Amino acid sequence: MPKRILITGANGLLGQKLVDLLTTQPDVDVIATARGKSRLPNAAHYRYESLDVTRPEEVDRLLDEVKPHAVIHTAAMTNVDQCEGEREACWEMNVRAVEHLAAACRRHDRFLLHLSTDFIFDGLNGPYDEEAIALPVSYYGESKLAAERILQRTDSLRWAIARTVLVYGIAHDMSRSNLILWVKKSLEDGKTIQVVNDQWRTPTLAEDLALGCWLIVQQEVPGIFNLSGKDFLTPYEMAIQTAGFFRLDTSLIKLADSSTFTQPAKRPPRTGFTLDKARRVLGYEPRSFGEGIAVLARQMAAK
Repeated sequence: MPKRILITGANGLLGQKLVDLLTTQPDVDVIATARGKSRLPNAAHYRYESLDVTRPEEVDRLLDEVKPHAVIHTAAMTNVDQCEGEREACWEMNVRAVEHLAAACRRHDRFLLHLSTDFIFDGLNGPYDEEAIALPVSYYGESKLAAERILQRTDSLRWAIARTVLVYGIAHDMSRSNLILWVKKSLEDGKTIQVVNDQWRTPTLAEDLALGCWLIVQQEVPGIFNLSGKDFLTPYEMAIQTAGFFRLDTSLIKLADSSTFTQPAKRPPRTGFTLDKARRVLGYEPRSFGEGIAVLARQMAAK
């Protein structure tokens, strides 16, 4: 019997990569969901259903109808500054939606994989392992930590949490940029850019994150897993690597620190993850940041 996987947020970057990956797996049926119409190609290889995860009756109805073996919940409000200013909308999307999904998955006995973030930490002691104490410094981080606790406190729910960091990649509709594309275009246009050197992350290729999620869901492995890239870098170092790969002028990249930019939400300065558990339990092995740039370059060349 095929394993039926329901994906929320399928129009987003990670959602698209999950659909791409899972539709190539043998004996897997994919139900892609998002609010509104599908922005995904190759519709013959999966089923698409419009789903508003903030409406519990829609969540329960769809789970009852399609009876997935597992749900991968990627839908979220992820703009950190928007979350700071629109707190009610943030809580509705990032917390109450998880309440609805957890309740429905418990009722129907479905495995639930929830995507979380390094922003649940204060960034004083990164990189972090799965046992580190969470202390968010933004409302976005607070909402994502609250969602994690819902799963942990829901009796009889089969669950896992995949925490990740600074996900980058290219979506089918190319509507969103990322640091690599921004640096490449800016330098090609001869623009000088300022990039911070006082924040540290382990940037994550979207394809690697999708594979890590599949490794969890394939065997329904419970618990918390760090799924990120393996290179511990500042945005400035990422920009220099990007310029070097595309043979662009690195002198246009100027050092800056976080105080240069005014942002409503505070950012944790030093996060990033250790991956020992994901490697040991899942066999997860992400690509280097340089290899990730090469993946994006090939995708851009193919468009």
